[in-house]
Amino acid sequence: MNTLGLIGSGHIGSTLARLGVDAGLDVVLSNSRGPQTLAGLVAELGPRARAATPAEAAAAGDWVVVTVPLKNYRQVPVAPLAGKVVLDTNNYYPERDGRIAELDAETATTSELLQRHLPDAKVVKAFNNIYFAHLAALARPSGAADRSALPIAGDEAGAKTAATRLLDLLGYDAVDAGSLADSWRFQRDMPAYVVPYAKNPRGLGISADDPGASADAATLRTALAAALRG
Repeated sequence: MNTLGLIGSGHIGSTLARLGVDAGLDVVLSNSRGPQTLAGLVAELGPRARAATPAEAAAAGDWVVVTVPLKNYRQVPVAPLAGKVVLDTNNYYPERDGRIAELDAETATTSELLQRHLPDAKVVKAFNNIYFAHLAALARPSGAADRSALPIAGDEAGAKTAATRLLDLLGYDAVDAGSLADSWRFQRDMPAYVVPYAKNPRGLGISADDPGASADAATLRTALAAALRG
């Protein structure tokens, strides 16, 4: 496994692309506006990166990251993701996404919605709980004393193993937070969301210029355990 496909190339997608290239992975980027709009980013990333359509990125990736606004998740191509490990970065912002009854009622998580849309894929929740600038700044080699951990959640053990390997390559330890149904524990505004990686947190949020601070697995497990619903 040496190719990272990206469906969505915004803040999180482009950050993951940079980390992937730095880790020696081939990266295939896509967005909703067409490969030509990614020419500058691809040139910056170098020969390991190329731009494609979402379907092409889905087909090419050994891991495929879906990092689009939640309201657009039904536009993610289905057939080329059959059998693939799909990492979902979605967060629910009703002011952007509109109201989604199942999420408001807490009868489903965002990743469960994506899994239903991609019935033959293996969805793992990841990368949604960290500010993109911190994602870039806090990556460390395996074994580093100040290495941070990120939570993952999924329904298939092999997919979580594959996701853990990707996180390790990109510079992070992984903490298994359970199933897709459990992924609410690190969704927006939960204790494990954004704040553990901030140097100067502001309540449940951070400032855009926060430099970041490492958060190890123990810190993250404490934050996950503190999550309350309803």
